[in-house]
Amino acid sequence: MGRAIAIVFGALILLVGVALLFGGAALLGINRGLTDDEGFLTLPQIELERETHAVVAEISLQGDWMWWYRLPANVRIRMRGERSVFIGIASQADLEEYLSNVSYSRIDDMDFQHYHRSGTWSTGYYDYVGSDTPGTPASQLFWRASVQGVNTQELVWPIGPGDWAIAVMNADGSRGIHLAGSVSVNAPWLLGMAIGVLVVAVVFIAIGFALILFFARRTREQTDPKMHDMTHVGQGAYPLVLKAELAEQLSPVLWMVKWFLLIPHLVVLAFLLVGFAFSWLVSLLGILFTGRYPRLLFDYNVGVMRWMWRVAFYSYQALGSDQYPPFTFQAGGYPADLEVSYPERLSPGLALVKWWLLAIPHYIVIGLLQGGGGYNSWGLTTILTLFAGVKLLFTGRYPKDIFRLVIGMNRWTFRVLAYAALMTDIYPPFRFED
Repeated sequence: MGRAIAIVFGALILLVGVALLFGGAALLGINRGLTDDEGFLTLPQIELERETHAVVAEISLQGDWMWWYRLPANVRIRMRGERSVFIGIASQADLEEYLSNVSYSRIDDMDFQHYHRSGTWSTGYYDYVGSDTPGTPASQLFWRASVQGVNTQELVWPIGPGDWAIAVMNADGSRGIHLAGSVSVNAPWLLGMAIGVLVVAVVFIAIGFALILFFARRTREQTDPKMHDMTHVGQGAYPLVLKAELAEQLSPVLWMVKWFLLIPHLVVLAFLLVGFAFSWLVSLLGILFTGRYPRLLFDYNVGVMRWMWRVAFYSYQALGSDQYPPFTFQAGGYPADLEVSYPERLSPGLALVKWWLLAIPHYIVIGLLQGGGGYNSWGLTTILTLFAGVKLLFTGRYPKDIFRLVIGMNRWTFRVLAYAALMTDIYPPFRFED
């Protein structure tokens, strides 16, 4: 178990490294692709069309001054219009007081999808209604930075912490904002940050791979050869065996509260399935590079599937036993069990397509058997099991025909799960029986 935890931990580190790799690459691409000759990252053109006195964009920046001193950044705003333009930056409180009882528009959002169609951002506004006319903006004393004039106007402002607002107006404060321009940011440290993130990503990926390969190798070296014999199934049979023994006596009413009794198992399974997903990813890489499924991860996945099947058998996928499922990966000791034969070799090519493309017909069938929302959602298997529960409630007997049918449906489901989990290259048969 300790080695399994180490391998899963290595997979987590590997995934973090991959995420950082994409993040660093994105930062590097943004820095190289959007930076102009002056070092500013420029967003696409924005058009402001409002019949109000001002258009306002609010910005709240966190952090102390030392943070912004060590990581300086400047914002550049360029606007042009047919009339004289005013651009100003002030605290949100001062600007709200200046525009109180004045009609103005606050930018709420920018639609990136619209940019692909028209070449400009689509802007959403919230309009404030007022009856007053503001004084000329240039005569106000609260601006932290401002500029006005005809043609294209440019305002550059060093960013600092606080609650700020950018206001764009006509220089005379009149109604009717008809402007076009852009907003840019200069962050000279962005390139260094991108390179740093990429370096950390490479380190994480190296550590993750080292942990996985080291513990997977030790597992192969220390695996007991007898374990191979214990998981071997007969030649010609499917490499997954599903055991299910219907209890002789079942409580007529216990099934009605099993959903509550299973809460501890469901919590544990939630964590186990996260590990199952990481194990699948690492195993996919292992198969692609070596043609082998890491044995320790294989045993872990079999243990999780065995746990799932016991819980399903006890609950509403079968209701086949009133014996509470054990909290263990180990085989035996319960009327429901599962085993998968370990494959000595697996096809790297099949590993790329079998879990999604080749399994599509089976996924359609399982959607009907187990429900389209997932394994524990309402499907034909659950409905038939509840029918059996109702008959058990009134007659004290579980209909064996329904039992054979729901076990076959679950067998089909777990065969497909094993195939999609890359644990075998043998295509699942379209049948309920062994």
